Amino acid sequence: MMKLAILSTAVATTAAFAPSNSPRVGANLRMSEEESSAEQPNFSPTEVNAFSESSTGSSAVAASINGWVADESLPCFGLPGAIAPTGFFDPLGFAQKGISLNEVKRNREAEVMHGRVAMVAAVGYLAGESISGPFSIVGPANDQLQQMPAPAFALLTVTIAAMELKRATIGWVEPDFGSWSKTLWKLRDNYYPGDVGFDPLGLKPTDAEEFANMQTREIQNGRLAMIGVAGMCAQELVNHRSIMETLTFYQKVYSGVNPYEACGDTIIC
Repeated sequence: MMKLAILSTAVATTAAFAPSNSPRVGANLRMSEEESSAEQPNFSPTEVNAFSESSTGSSAVAASINGWVADESLPCFGLPGAIAPTGFFDPLGFAQKGISLNEVKRNREAEVMHGRVAMVAAVGYLAGESISGPFSIVGPANDQLQQMPAPAFALLTVTIAAMELKRATIGWVEPDFGSWSKTLWKLRDNYYPGDVGFDPLGLKPTDAEEFANMQTREIQNGRLAMIGVAGMCAQELVNHRSIMETLTFYQKVYSGVNPYEACGDTIIC
C-alpha cells in the first residue's frame, strides 16, 4: 500500500470541477436577443455561479455551486449521496437540524477526501503486496511503511503536506488571528466539498443532474472503500498475513486441508 501512498493523496483530489455558467441580471442593461444569448465567460473550477443585484436594488438570486444550491429544508442541505434502500441515513446526527451549513460542508469534505484515499488504498493493499517495489519492500501492507528508507519517507511526508496545504488554500477561509473564532474551520462560501480544481481526465459532467449522480457514485464507493480498508488493516493486524495469504489460508480450511501441514522449524505459518 505504501508504494501508492503518494498517488493516493494525489488521486484524492480528482473531483475538480468547473461550475456551470449562470446568466447575468441587470435591470438597466439593454441587450438585443443576440447579445442576451451570447456565450457567458468561463468560471474557475471553484467559483460559484454568478449572481448580482440589479441597479434598482433588488436582492441577489440564489447562488449555485456545480448545480447545487444549499437548501436548509432538505437533509444535508440537499447535497447528493442518499440512495435506496436507506435513503438519507444519519443515525449519529452529523447533519441533523441545527447543524450549520459550514459544518455539513466540512463533514462532507472529510468524507469525500477520506473516501478517495481509501479507494486508492484498497487497490494499494493488493498491488503493494503483489508487486515488488523499488526498495525491496515485502510482507503485509501494514508492515511496509517502516521498511521505507529515510529519504523516501521524508519525501512522502513533504509531498502529502504540500498537497494538504494546497487543498487548504483552495477550500478554507484564510485565518484571521484578530477574530480567529469566525474563521477557524470555515470553508469558503463558493467552495464545493471536494472540488479542488484537479480534473486531468475531464470527467466532470456539465449537467447538474449528472454531476450529482457522479458525486453520489463517488461517495458510495468511497464509503465502501473506507469500510473495506479498515477490514483489511484489522485482518493484517490480527494474523500478520497479507490479503492473498489470508485468502489462501481459508481456502485450505474450507477445502478440508490442514493449513499448518507444511509448517516446520524453517516455515512460519
